[in-house]
Amino acid sequence: MPTDAVPPTAARTVEFISLSHLNPSTELAPRPTRGIDLDYFRRYVRTLEESGYDYTLLPYGSSGADSFVVASAVGQLTERLRPIVAVRPNTAYPLVVAQQLATLDQLTEGRAVVHLISGGNDAEQARHGDYLPKQRRYARTSEFIELLRRAWAEPEPFSHDGDFYRFDDFGPGFRPYGDTIPISIGGQSDEAFEIGGRQADVFSFWGEPLGEIRAQIQRVHDIADAAGRPRPRIWVTFRPIIDRTDELAWRKAYDYAEKIGATFGQGTFGKRYLKDTPENVGSRRALDFAARSEVYDRALWTRTASVTNGAGAATALVGTPETVAAAIVDYVDVGADLVSIRGYDTLADAADYGRYVLPLVRQELAHRAATGRRGTLQAEHPGALAPGFDADALAGVR
Repeated sequence: MPTDAVPPTAARTVEFISLSHLNPSTELAPRPTRGIDLDYFRRYVRTLEESGYDYTLLPYGSSGADSFVVASAVGQLTERLRPIVAVRPNTAYPLVVAQQLATLDQLTEGRAVVHLISGGNDAEQARHGDYLPKQRRYARTSEFIELLRRAWAEPEPFSHDGDFYRFDDFGPGFRPYGDTIPISIGGQSDEAFEIGGRQADVFSFWGEPLGEIRAQIQRVHDIADAAGRPRPRIWVTFRPIIDRTDELAWRKAYDYAEKIGATFGQGTFGKRYLKDTPENVGSRRALDFAARSEVYDRALWTRTASVTNGAGAATALVGTPETVAAAIVDYVDVGADLVSIRGYDTLADAADYGRYVLPLVRQELAHRAATGRRGTLQAEHPGALAPGFDADALAGVR
């Protein structure tokens, strides 16, 4: 295959996701807060829209803000940005969630998306009274998805008697703006892959080495193909750390890791239910990758995952905007067409990514669409693939 040939697995388009932050407290600089700093939140979501992001994730946790209410605010504060509502099926009845999502979709003229979280930590689930074992939680999610779609589509009342939900003569339900609402699933367990491949419109991954992501995408595709349904879109998440040169970026990365590790060590930020050994497969995989190597491929860095004990999406892409954009295109080449990038210096990073990274990725894909060939971005910015690369030496830690 010619060196400038576009891989057959490559996505032809890419859309960008961020995560909405409600206040300026960060892992780098935690601040006491009552939760929502309205001026900051308004500025943050407007920055996302002005910077060219396509979606924003509204996260969910037992001690956090309600994701539906925040998503409604995003819908009214922006014209184009699509809110992704994180929902845990243990917290609400599926028919009510279907109604809430359809209402949001109508209010935003078709922008609503839902990301279902089956739950990866028993203690966090118990905070809202959920004591199902993990395997049963995924089975509940499967039934939940079935009922969401039926609530949006059934033209006549219907009844249901399942393993987790039972009702009589519901509907017709409140309809979305369009035909349906995209449903996203994430996770690394066998149950997550099975449900995601068979039922989801989107399957999400944390940032892992390219070879691992490639294999995981194929696994999702194989399950979807066997079920005779369209393959889910692939969503992958990173925490980029950029600067004017690769050397400055790596110095910043090591400084960030030290500060983030201190924050988590003091318990001043993050999830208080975290244990020494994470229960969820994704976190254990992140820690395993970090134990094997700190740098993978062009720019993937795992120290940020190790210092947070695998607490959520934490792997970084480190380098200049050009190097990080080239690394993102590497993931597009293996099939990712939804890329979440959110920084550690939240608002400033969101603006910088929109100014310096997103245009480079879009320019590369536009070149491919016009010529059928790769541009020069990946060849000219090798990052950690360059001969003699040494992250420690670049950062001045030796």
